[in-house]
Amino acid sequence: MTLQIGFLLFPGIQQLDLTGPYDVLGSLPDVQMHLVWKDLAPITSSTGLVFTPTMTYADCPQLDVICVPGGAGVGALMEDPQTLGFLKTQAQTARYVTSVCTGSLVLGAAGLLRGRKATTHWAYHDLLAPLGAIPVQARVVRDGNLFTGGGITAGIDFALTLAAELYGEAVAQHVQLQIEYAPAPPFDSGSPDTAPAHVLEEAHKRTAESRRIRGEIVARAAARLG
Repeated sequence: MTLQIGFLLFPGIQQLDLTGPYDVLGSLPDVQMHLVWKDLAPITSSTGLVFTPTMTYADCPQLDVICVPGGAGVGALMEDPQTLGFLKTQAQTARYVTSVCTGSLVLGAAGLLRGRKATTHWAYHDLLAPLGAIPVQARVVRDGNLFTGGGITAGIDFALTLAAELYGEAVAQHVQLQIEYAPAPPFDSGSPDTAPAHVLEEAHKRTAESRRIRGEIVARAAARLG
């Protein structure tokens, strides 16, 4: 039976949050992939790449896997009743409810993280707890049928983990080889634990305004959730 896999598409999406796991999961046998949004108008990512939705909320079938990527546009999603309602409805029947990066904050705003372990991008990790989640620092966190990936590139790790869950380790390893996923970065700055102090300080400066805005949105979402 064909697996129905849907990625939420939205203005300001972080393209690698989407395209990394999409490539992995789209390489699996007998899957049908959907890019889901309110309408079918083209969507511009946070870095300018343009995507076209393939399915609207209204036309979307019941999904086996629902995935929410992150990006600059997640703040608006966290206060969008139509999007939150769509996610809550899909989560009732989906085999797996998933996210990449700050997409987990959207799941949290929908009330889908309460009492469950989850992760997100390191710069926004402290915003999980107010949404009822149990924050865990890891590239991929699983709690039952909930899979959450850390920041951006962790989406590939997340998707390979899910691929192994869906089709077994051998299939997942074949996909890993196919995409030549063997990270060997030139710098050891991919984590706040290893980045030089001056790099981390600059990163905090660059995310300060976004953190402030998202913190206010999370506070409002937490109040709604009670």
